[in-house]
Amino acid sequence: MATNISTIKINASTQKVWDTVTKPEWVKLWQYGSDLITTWEIGTDIKFSTAWEDKVFEQWGKVLAFKPTELVSYSLFAPRPGVEDKPENYFVMSYHLSSENGQTKLEIVQEDKRPNAVQEAPQGEENPVLKLLKEIAEAE
Repeated sequence: MATNISTIKINASTQKVWDTVTKPEWVKLWQYGSDLITTWEIGTDIKFSTAWEDKVFEQWGKVLAFKPTELVSYSLFAPRPGVEDKPENYFVMSYHLSSENGQTKLEIVQEDKRPNAVQEAPQGEENPVLKLLKEIAEAE
């Protein structure tokens, strides 16, 4: 299993970072324009839908954990040709938030047991998506 970890420190409250990670109108700004559809209740569906060049791309899964301002976790299936929608083809995304020296530390963990999962080096602000998330959370 590949476990990919991205960590970033953000000059914003845990509540502001939480909102940036969980509220659909904020997620859309840093997740490639994705529409997030979920109630965030544990066991319910979660779906990301992105329109690009007259095509709609969707990913879906289930909410696994939801502890406001601390943790959100969900499974996710990313359709690809020849890949069936079955449990072994899902991965898990977890967002851990904590306060650290007046900042919010956001750790994003992707646990990927799919065939051909790639183990990546830890990432931080050099990742353009994380950089954008940070900019949005730090904006007034």
